[in-house]
Amino acid sequence: MIKIGVIADDFTGATDIASFLVENGLSTVQLSGVPAGDIELNTDAVVISLKSRSCPTDEAIRDSIAALDWLKSRGTEQVYFKYCSTFDSTAAGNIGPVTDALLDALDHDFTIICPSLPVNGRSVYMGNLFVGEQLLSESGMRNHPVTPMTDSNLVRLMDAQARGTTGLVNAAIIDAGVDAVKARLEEVKAAGHRYAVLDTLNEAHLETLGAAVAGLPLVTGGSGLALGLARHLATSTTKQSAAGQPTRGKTVIFSGSCSQMTNAQVADYRQHACSYPLDVKACIEQDDYARQIMAWLLPKLDNPAAPLVFATADAETLAQIQATYGAERASTAVEETFAELALLAKQHQVTNFIVAGGETSSIVTQRLGVEAFHIGPQIAPGVPWVKAVDQNLNLTLKSGNFGQVDFFSRALTFMVEK
Repeated sequence: MIKIGVIADDFTGATDIASFLVENGLSTVQLSGVPAGDIELNTDAVVISLKSRSCPTDEAIRDSIAALDWLKSRGTEQVYFKYCSTFDSTAAGNIGPVTDALLDALDHDFTIICPSLPVNGRSVYMGNLFVGEQLLSESGMRNHPVTPMTDSNLVRLMDAQARGTTGLVNAAIIDAGVDAVKARLEEVKAAGHRYAVLDTLNEAHLETLGAAVAGLPLVTGGSGLALGLARHLATSTTKQSAAGQPTRGKTVIFSGSCSQMTNAQVADYRQHACSYPLDVKACIEQDDYARQIMAWLLPKLDNPAAPLVFATADAETLAQIQATYGAERASTAVEETFAELALLAKQHQVTNFIVAGGETSSIVTQRLGVEAFHIGPQIAPGVPWVKAVDQNLNLTLKSGNFGQVDFFSRALTFMVEK
């Protein structure tokens, strides 16, 4: 019996929540997409990685329902729709529509909204989402190229994109304990609301909420709630598997994220490592561009500091690129270049891939043919090393805003000899 089945809307978010489940007591397997055939599982939790955060809404719903069907067929007790802790979703979706579709498929009419991840500075107070000390709408997310977040109020955000209305469970109620939260959830539901936003300021709140919502057929949120649910459900501590420990080998770093933190991480790493900035025009116009970059990479693969290839740019540069080439055209060309480069690197015996950015992580993982991961040690909260189940490949798939400034250097220190 699978205690928790997670449907994650991108690859970095999937590894994020998988690491929290393992850290807090549940054995976990992560899958790249919905398996085409049957696989043997002996685990408390399964995380299915999708690429549904910013795709067309009908595709996001279709893929999410396929994941749900697979989980239901294996007796999953609770379904967890995982999205980013910055609630990356515009008035057009996809969080609201996917949540509604999952509720319908489960024949249920109520769930919770909990994107908080206090350890990484994501908190909710009176229904407003904060990134550190800033409201979401005042953070770097306001300039996101695909899902610009210009409102911080989760009640309004959910009401704008979903079928029902949204209530609130505030921090004072959560401070009062599990029974108070359960009673408030019943009040919100009785008032006709379909969703309840949960204030969350700290780890103690997550533990309270995990116990309070453990009986819901569907929960939705960031990876923070997984901490509370795992601690509530775990019967014994699950140690990180040695199978997920990265081994030393040829390594490359790809950065496709343009978040503020990734910009800082790239700038820090470039001070002491070789780096190659992608040329968007070349990505669009030159069919052999990935091979040109691979020729640059080859003599540097044995360097102590792994070579970095990056499309990371600040907000002003990104706006200029999008104005020149179009946002979708530029993004697609860059992702395809990273995917081709990943396959070429694999053919040249590269075994370790450190990837920043959800979209980049998704397409690189797919092109490498990785279908399932063992979860390894955390480099930063929500960012573990993972090891392919059936290939000699180690990966780190980092959400744009996660990790310390020296994240790339830290990641390299986790490798052990074979």
